[in-house]
Amino acid sequence: MTFPRISSRIGAIAESATLAVDAKAKALKAAGRPVVGFGAGEPDFPTPDWIVEVAQRAAKDPVNHRYTPAGGLPELKQAIVAKTLRDSGYVIDAAQVLVTNGGKQAVYQAFAAIVDEGDEVLLPAPYWTTYPECIRLAGGIPVEVLADETQDYLVTVEQLEAARTPKSKVLLFCSPSNPTGSVYSREQVRAIGEWADRHGMWVITDEIYEHLLYDDAQPASLPVLVPSIADRCIVLNGVAKTYAMTGWRVGWMIGPKDVIKAATNLQSHATSNVNNIAQRAAVAALNGSLEDVHHMREAFDRRRQVMVSMLNEIPGVVCPTPKGAFYCYASVKGLLGKTLRGQVIESSSQLATLILDQAEVAVVPGEAFGPSGYLRLSYALGDQDLVEGVSRIQKLLAEAK
Repeated sequence: MTFPRISSRIGAIAESATLAVDAKAKALKAAGRPVVGFGAGEPDFPTPDWIVEVAQRAAKDPVNHRYTPAGGLPELKQAIVAKTLRDSGYVIDAAQVLVTNGGKQAVYQAFAAIVDEGDEVLLPAPYWTTYPECIRLAGGIPVEVLADETQDYLVTVEQLEAARTPKSKVLLFCSPSNPTGSVYSREQVRAIGEWADRHGMWVITDEIYEHLLYDDAQPASLPVLVPSIADRCIVLNGVAKTYAMTGWRVGWMIGPKDVIKAATNLQSHATSNVNNIAQRAAVAALNGSLEDVHHMREAFDRRRQVMVSMLNEIPGVVCPTPKGAFYCYASVKGLLGKTLRGQVIESSSQLATLILDQAEVAVVPGEAFGPSGYLRLSYALGDQDLVEGVSRIQKLLAEAK
């Protein structure tokens, strides 16, 4: 008997489209091409010096040279408890916290802990590219619920109810959203939470962009607004986006104690403890001032307004104004079927390739996040590069006929 070299479950996983675009852009830049990259979902700011200095001191302390508890340093768990109360008004204790190797491990372990083979997970689309892969790895079935640009990419309770079946066990909820930057109002969050609670569903809510809110957007943590669902709710978060610490790889999940215990058991075999130096840095970040965070948010807000304005000047492009995170999600449906430099534009994936090849600008196509017909651009890059990159896109797409 001949066995396949790669297991069917792992072989079915698609590469992260956002990381692939970022890697290609960096490779082209390394080769001397003047590529502007809008692909990566990470702040362009360095981690604040005072956080780095804590890590430097921690690296010299022998206590950090040893194994520590798989679920996280007690000091970091307590910092997460305090930070969650401060920022969300959510009262938890340390037994409800698991520190993970970045937000992605938290996402995977959340699904792995509560999803069984054949369970359906309602997945509002556009969605972050990692969600459906983690659902499938856990044996679940992602059920996409599409909200397009006409509704600011925000799903309604009615849409969720139409997608619900007797197999629907979990709702994935993300606000502010990656990839769209859309933010649900407190009233919408409460309505969705109450709907999930009525039907006995679990909710996994991703709050990684909680501090990046603009205009009239307000913070809204689902288990705070709907306390009755707390026993069936897992909150995901981390230091990556808020403190410009994407490379430090510190995330966490908050949930019912039995779920956290199960996920901790899984992590004890998969990776054991998160890097101790990074954990010490995260303690400093969470216990410290949010002043640097506010300065970064101001810069993102300024760039957001410039990018939205410039994208909406392009014929055939419609870009709703995002109220959170650091992404614009532009509809390019008006360009499909047109001809650009000898090619008929048939999909956003093809258009993204054209933009990279012809304008030397890297964007992520909508196919990475759901349906074709969209481009995601991160505005977490310098102001000058942002204007240069969007100007190149404007110039190129003006040729579409």
